[in-house]
Amino acid sequence: MRLVHHEQAWLNYNTVCNPNYKKYATDVFCNQIDEITRSAISELRAAFQNLFDKQIVATESSGQAAIKLLIVRNDQLGIEGFQLDIKEDEVVIESQYSIGLLYGTFHLLRLLQTEKNIELGSIVEIPSQPLRMVNHWDNLDGSIERGYSGQSFFFENNEIIINERTVDYARLTASVGINGVVINNVNVRKEATQLITDRYLDRLKEMKNIFSAYGIKLFISLNFAAPMEIGMLETADPLDSSVINWWRTQLDYVHGYIPGFDGFLIKADSEGRPGPFTYNRTHADGANMLADIIKPYGGIIIWRCFVYNCQQDWRDTVTDRARAGYDNFVPLDGTLHSNVILQIKNGPMDFQVREPVSPLFGGLKATNQMLEVQIAQEYTGQQRHVAYLLPMFKEILDFRTHCDSAFDTVNDIVSGKTFDQPLGGIAAVINTGNDENWTGHDLAAVNWYGFGRLSSNPNLLAEQIAIEWIKLTYGNDEFVIQQILSILMPSWETYEKYTSPLGIGWMVNPGHHYGPNVEGYEYSRWGTYHRADQRGLGVDRTSKGTGYSTQYQSLNALMYESIDKCPEPLLLFFHYVEYTHHLKSGKSLIQHIYDTHFEGVEEVASMLKRWRSIEDKIERKIYDRVLERLQHQYSHSTEWRDIICSYFYRKSGIQDVHNRQIY
Repeated sequence: MRLVHHEQAWLNYNTVCNPNYKKYATDVFCNQIDEITRSAISELRAAFQNLFDKQIVATESSGQAAIKLLIVRNDQLGIEGFQLDIKEDEVVIESQYSIGLLYGTFHLLRLLQTEKNIELGSIVEIPSQPLRMVNHWDNLDGSIERGYSGQSFFFENNEIIINERTVDYARLTASVGINGVVINNVNVRKEATQLITDRYLDRLKEMKNIFSAYGIKLFISLNFAAPMEIGMLETADPLDSSVINWWRTQLDYVHGYIPGFDGFLIKADSEGRPGPFTYNRTHADGANMLADIIKPYGGIIIWRCFVYNCQQDWRDTVTDRARAGYDNFVPLDGTLHSNVILQIKNGPMDFQVREPVSPLFGGLKATNQMLEVQIAQEYTGQQRHVAYLLPMFKEILDFRTHCDSAFDTVNDIVSGKTFDQPLGGIAAVINTGNDENWTGHDLAAVNWYGFGRLSSNPNLLAEQIAIEWIKLTYGNDEFVIQQILSILMPSWETYEKYTSPLGIGWMVNPGHHYGPNVEGYEYSRWGTYHRADQRGLGVDRTSKGTGYSTQYQSLNALMYESIDKCPEPLLLFFHYVEYTHHLKSGKSLIQHIYDTHFEGVEEVASMLKRWRSIEDKIERKIYDRVLERLQHQYSHSTEWRDIICSYFYRKSGIQDVHNRQIY
């Protein structure tokens, strides 16, 4: 078994704290000891040992303890909420359940590390989303699909790995409020289908026990064709009695072997994955069959809405992949059972640097829904470029759908608030691997940290989250904080500037999706995605084009329909626009393309300068790792700029007004 050293990321507890906080480092009292409160006490011990070189002990006497963890009756806190009371000589954390005490403990430690002066008073936090989860795309052989951070630390050589890193992963995950993990790839290979067989159940049970001690639900991805692959049946028809009986026998056995097993994630009828369409059945037929089997155990089926026919002819001006999710699932609204959640990508395409919010949000009114985002940076630099994605996530969560409710934002909908739905939440595709720093690029860890914090508390600002993470990871030096913050905050839009203009997307190399290739859309045999010609570029998705804009509620449909009202960052997603068209800035479209690509490169140069300015304040190996990535980003952004500008100069024949060398 490979052994790879790992760092503690934002739980390193090496930052300098106000020495006045040492008064809290005496004893800890908890009025209910279980596996989760033991985790909380263990975290307090580790933190105070590192921060103050002080050993604290758990005591049976509340009077002697400076930190009190108390299970109390307070219905307003719900299942996971906590109240943190900071007093002159003690800290009291109260919750109805032990998971709230764990979250309150992590919050206290966050305050100790990041605040110069903790104010006396009371803090109440209640997670906004019921399910806050990450989806790993790890394969049992140890590889990771879209993995940019080393190999899997869950699997190796078709075996499940459980070691100290498993525990530290659970600690990091729980510390930011994430309460669900899918450990294997949604594109389930044949060997991974066996995760629900005897071969793996012992190790899965062991992993679930570790996760449970941190309040984390364990999910696995299932292959819809499992009855054929491991059951030796001739069909996977969800309405066939032999198929139903096979699934019932298999899943009953899993839940009997691992009591409280939480559920399954399914990708079906997309990108060649098997699903109910093969048998002329609907997604509801497939999802409901599995949901009914696991309902007695309290299990959940999460069904992805990423469905499209990858063989369709993109030369057809009406055919539009963006329509697929809405067209497939809105007709099923109200037919999916109460323990099924539809997991919906933030946009209608595939995690591009800029997409409109999926019209399924607001279109579905009687179905549990989850938002799916990606922090793995598949199309945003693959953790070789800095791209702080929390500003994007904030935009998505705050987007108003204008559905028939006063609570019409995406955040309202997926929390269940809008339509009074029992289940919902947010999921992020993640590819943490066995690299020493977990995320390949040290600065990419902010997206993992930030996703958890935002999914728990969507009222947090992206800048606030970034500052928290910087302090926890690199300390409280104000100059360091400002330099790293100045790198992170504009980085998503900087990446957008030198890659994909105004929402067009996709101009990457096929397959691995890295690096500029203007005509590199996966299915380019059917024509370019962006449909650029000598007059202009963009896709007409209005009612006169593919009709995609009509899938939105009327106010948003009217906005996207109009070339004048359409938000300019999405202009080319919804409209074919001539190069000479003038934007609100007064610039022509072609000049905007030239200028933004040059600006993006200049902004990366500024990132490099800012990072170099803190060389003597950052641990050497971390400084060098980030420097190497930023140097690559500068070189790569230059390549992007030159290839994109040259392509559109040759298409349009229009000179850059600044006479820069672009060809």
